[in-house]
Amino acid sequence: MPAHYDLLIRNGTCVLPWGLEATDIGVRDGRIVALGVGPDATAEKTLDATGLHVLPGLIDPHVHLRDPGNKAVESIPTGTKAAVLGGLTAVFDMPNTNPSITDAERLAWKQGYAEDVAWCDMGLYIGGTKTNINALADLELGRGVCAIKIFAGSSTGDLMVEDDEHIEMVMRAGRRRIAFHSEDEYRLQDRKPMFRSGDPYSNHMVWRDEECAFLGTRRLMALARKTGRPAHILHVSTWQELDYLKDFRDVATCEVLLNHLTQVAPDCYDRLEGFGVMNPPIRGEEHREAAWKAINDGTVDTVGSDHAPHPRDKKLLPWPECPAGLTGIQTLVPIMLDHVNAGRLSLMRMADLMSAGPARVYGIVGKGRLAAGYDADFTLVDMKRQRRIEESWIVSPCGWSPFAGMPVTGWPVATIIRGNVVMREDEVLGEPIGRLVKFQG
Repeated sequence: MPAHYDLLIRNGTCVLPWGLEATDIGVRDGRIVALGVGPDATAEKTLDATGLHVLPGLIDPHVHLRDPGNKAVESIPTGTKAAVLGGLTAVFDMPNTNPSITDAERLAWKQGYAEDVAWCDMGLYIGGTKTNINALADLELGRGVCAIKIFAGSSTGDLMVEDDEHIEMVMRAGRRRIAFHSEDEYRLQDRKPMFRSGDPYSNHMVWRDEECAFLGTRRLMALARKTGRPAHILHVSTWQELDYLKDFRDVATCEVLLNHLTQVAPDCYDRLEGFGVMNPPIRGEEHREAAWKAINDGTVDTVGSDHAPHPRDKKLLPWPECPAGLTGIQTLVPIMLDHVNAGRLSLMRMADLMSAGPARVYGIVGKGRLAAGYDADFTLVDMKRQRRIEESWIVSPCGWSPFAGMPVTGWPVATIIRGNVVMREDEVLGEPIGRLVKFQG
């Protein structure tokens, strides 16, 4: 009797752990049950992927959906809708909201809310502070919690653990990998009087200079080695850090952002002004070249967007009054595909950085590869499709993108989550079905 499936994906080129292969995929009960399906198999729904590449569901492990906060800028419903339009099947949301997610009560609220309104699956960060250290070992094991997030340097929000004593206390509270914003707060504050309102936007990278980031990372690596607690250094932006981190693979993993792979100073500040301001800053060409080298020699574990929207009128303010943070959740996949087409990395490496990589770093259960028994999460892409990124396509309420007008080759044409087609050809389908991602304890 022919096999019967809930969903069949036929005629696609699949990005499998061992290479690219033309094979059909059978899905049942939200999971992959077959790679290689006979011609006589039947299904409730068949998707013809002729001419398309089928990637394991892509993940953005670094987003700020501002919920709770200002829904006129972003929210979990709008941000996750942007995610599925951009080809993402899961996102991990940061805790520096208003109020911040730092205790069991606020976590419980966000867990329930996310499962009611999210269009894609979600992981949730817990914010570490100097006052909740004793609770972190329990909080990091909460349902859907991907990691503890520590801001060792000031950024948007009120979370800060800047001194070695308290960072070490955090590292000794629990066992899972901690995600760090690595800038040295003391250097930031010492240098702040050097600047004044109305200075060029490019002074953002002068204030938050290479040594600010590198010093923060050196301090964190010393503490990680001392305590044995694994660390994930977010948005690494300098060649110095990338070179240094190669000697700490026993205790550290790292992330590079799309912006640091794509944009370069001073051009970004000349063109975009406040819409080029983010933390850590976009830097010069030598740092972008180092980021690509680290992508291709395996130093980098994950790539994210650090989607951090602000109101358009606030980004128009002079520096340093304009807030730091750029949008990117919806444009991450198209621009990474464009980089693949430009020969900067392979499609296999992209899948590793955006699916298997997050699964390894954060300990995801059942996601990260096309294999039997894994969640039926897929990102289907047309590697030949040429588009231009337009702000009219952006669904985040803030309405702007630092990549507006950028031509790209390669586009996500379908997003499938646990066997459900949630996006097809720029149309979001059905109702929100997002769940909390499962992580190893």
